[in-house]
Amino acid sequence: MSVILLVEDAKELAQLVLQELETNGYTVQHAANGETALELFQRGAPDLVILDWMLPRLDGLELLRRIRQISAVPVLMLTARKEETDRVIGLEVGADDYLTKPFGMRELLARVHALLRRIENVQTILAADRSSLHMPFTCGGLELDPETYFARLNGGPLNLTRTEFDLLSLLARNPGRTFSRNYLLETVWGESYINGDRSVDNAILRLRKKLKNLGDAVETVWSIGYRFNLPVEKP
Repeated sequence: MSVILLVEDAKELAQLVLQELETNGYTVQHAANGETALELFQRGAPDLVILDWMLPRLDGLELLRRIRQISAVPVLMLTARKEETDRVIGLEVGADDYLTKPFGMRELLARVHALLRRIENVQTILAADRSSLHMPFTCGGLELDPETYFARLNGGPLNLTRTEFDLLSLLARNPGRTFSRNYLLETVWGESYINGDRSVDNAILRLRKKLKNLGDAVETVWSIGYRFNLPVEKP
């Protein structure tokens, strides 16, 4: 069952939420301040974080920033701050959902279920995408052989690194599908996104150069990521 880190300094509320989550089958770790929460998180990454904004020692927003530097774990902010600007700030810093106090337990559980279900769905798709990378692929003049990691374009070798090969393979097998940088990093590199990481962007630049005239097929989707579209041949 999923492990949830509950970060809440109000004792009665924390106990109530903890009991409700455990009753529904979750394993819960509780921290009453930001510093302890960060220690627990670093000791063993949970599947989801329920995070209060106003915390002693290290406030929730700063804790969220530090979590986002090392992990893409889903975070549900639980706070009495109801202004729209507060909600926007929380989401921009990296929260996946935002629930204001007072709240109903049924709604809290529904949001927890939804966030965890979303992660499960992503992991299922991720596994399918990873398995597809092991199958030979041919499209137009592009040939990919995953057994030898050898790629050809119009009969000539592309001399790709393994990372570049897997990146091209994933994009080319799914023409028109937009992949976020985070998803590409998890699928190809097997790592979670960390703020400021340019690994995907740098690999895309190298890949475009090696693809030469086909490089334009790797399209940038601004503020999201990348997709692959073969150019339409003019009659």
